[in-house]
Amino acid sequence: MSFPVETIRHSLSHVMAQAVITLYPGTKVAIGPAIDDGFYYDFQLPSPLQPDDFAAIEKEMRRIIAGNHAFERREISKDEAKKLFADEPFKLELIDGLEDGTISVYSQGSFTDLCRGPHVDSTRDLRPDCFKLRSIAGAYWRGDEKRPMLTRIYAYAFSSKEELNAHLKMLEEAEKRDNRRLGKELNLFSTHEEAGPGLIYWHPKGGRFRVELENWWRDEHYKNGYELLFTPHVGKSWLWETSGHLGFYKEGMYSPMEIDEEKYYVKPMNCPFHIMIYNTDVHSYRDLPLRWGELGTVYRYERAGALHGLMRVRGFTQDDAHIICTPDQIEDEIAEVLRFSLSMWKTLGFKDIKAYLATRPAGDGAVGAAEHWETALESLRKAVDKEGLPYEIDEGGGAFYGPKIDLKVKDAIGREWQMTTIQFDFNEPERFDMTYVDSDGQKKRPYMVHRALLGSIERFFGVYIEHTAGAFPVWLAPEQVAVIPVGTDFIDYAKEVGQQLRAAGLRVRMMLSDERMNAKIRLAQAQKIPYMLVVGANERDNKTVAPRLRDGRQLEIMPVADFMAHAQSVISEKSLDL
Repeated sequence: MSFPVETIRHSLSHVMAQAVITLYPGTKVAIGPAIDDGFYYDFQLPSPLQPDDFAAIEKEMRRIIAGNHAFERREISKDEAKKLFADEPFKLELIDGLEDGTISVYSQGSFTDLCRGPHVDSTRDLRPDCFKLRSIAGAYWRGDEKRPMLTRIYAYAFSSKEELNAHLKMLEEAEKRDNRRLGKELNLFSTHEEAGPGLIYWHPKGGRFRVELENWWRDEHYKNGYELLFTPHVGKSWLWETSGHLGFYKEGMYSPMEIDEEKYYVKPMNCPFHIMIYNTDVHSYRDLPLRWGELGTVYRYERAGALHGLMRVRGFTQDDAHIICTPDQIEDEIAEVLRFSLSMWKTLGFKDIKAYLATRPAGDGAVGAAEHWETALESLRKAVDKEGLPYEIDEGGGAFYGPKIDLKVKDAIGREWQMTTIQFDFNEPERFDMTYVDSDGQKKRPYMVHRALLGSIERFFGVYIEHTAGAFPVWLAPEQVAVIPVGTDFIDYAKEVGQQLRAAGLRVRMMLSDERMNAKIRLAQAQKIPYMLVVGANERDNKTVAPRLRDGRQLEIMPVADFMAHAQSVISEKSLDL
């Protein structure tokens, strides 16, 4: 019988817990859920654990699996559960939080755990070669920094050895592409704990990438009917009280600062500022839709343990925009935003894209009438259907102020990244009393859509570094051409070529040091520079260059003008090939 991989992972987490308490008597167990690529379990251990201990734990897990222990489910009362787990303080706390009535537990061999299940039938249904312990991390009990620090053991787990090996191979490739590693090797960006964690310092080469990306972003927005705004970085507290962020999002905001006896907050979002601009004037239905974009830097508090290179930061620049329109315009505007987003991802080389439609959060976690949510969700669904995108429903995944489309792109090694967001807002038009004058002369409430196409410049840069392994397409490459003289006798000609290329708008690195030519070629390749122009006596005498590509291929020797025309064509077409 085959079982869902989530069931296999959760069953293995119980097996690992049994192995750990067998090998380390006195261990207290907490929780052990399945996760995307495996599982973890949290323990309070009598002594510290090291990765060197993994072999012994894996061996004990395989011994347990070979024992063919049935996973047996029992339902017991809350009082019975407290007696059963009397020596397990974390389980007792979980039990206290459960409603009165029956509680389910699962046992395999000598180990019993508080659990809803499901599990495989027996440990014989678990393959001994489809899991691997991954890492150790500290984890506060229930995520509370004031509670005990536990030891979390992570493991990879799949339905087969082949799937596990494929995943491990992907992880090996991901390590080579890690944005933190390549950011340092290619001198693109840095972070500085001593100056403030989670804040990105863009080096000249990273800055050049950003300038080219943002210039393209601006050009595309102007072509697609947007106007661009610039707004402040801080605002009075009433802005965030009115928008609802202080009510719904305060934990993600920085503490206020006192200015002239009033509280100011650095902005976590750009939207209230755009609304302030909208409300400076009276708008007719003839003015709408308004499409307003901003590359706006925002600040959000992330726990220190969640910070990760460019992917999770505390200060970032959203490629943000807000569309303000009439109800009759909303379907067309959503469809247009989605089309625009997909065209940008295609230019950047992403082809495998999937949509997720996020619906109203449960309970009191949302604003706006239910029928408005349904109408908005249907508009989102129609836009996705029109583009023929595969999609899933993300039940309850909408923000407090409206449903949304999230686009996830798949990178070169098969990982999915959530990037574009197209988000309805039923909240702020009401709270800020936004109106327009309709054709009947009456004031009415406009619809508002938030959207970020790349997500944020920082996170996009991290994803793109890893997608391309730092080998950016020529139009985005910080350095597009390296000019390499064969020897010192040809430095003057190398300078002449470099100056011609720079005058034509190409980004050039002239490698004029005394190092050997082959060493310079290796360095240029390591720096992922798309073109290397080697020049010697023949090239100098004939006013030519010998182009090499960063992947080792060589082009025919050609006049400098011909190479410039070739490179400029590749750049203007935003080609993904050299």
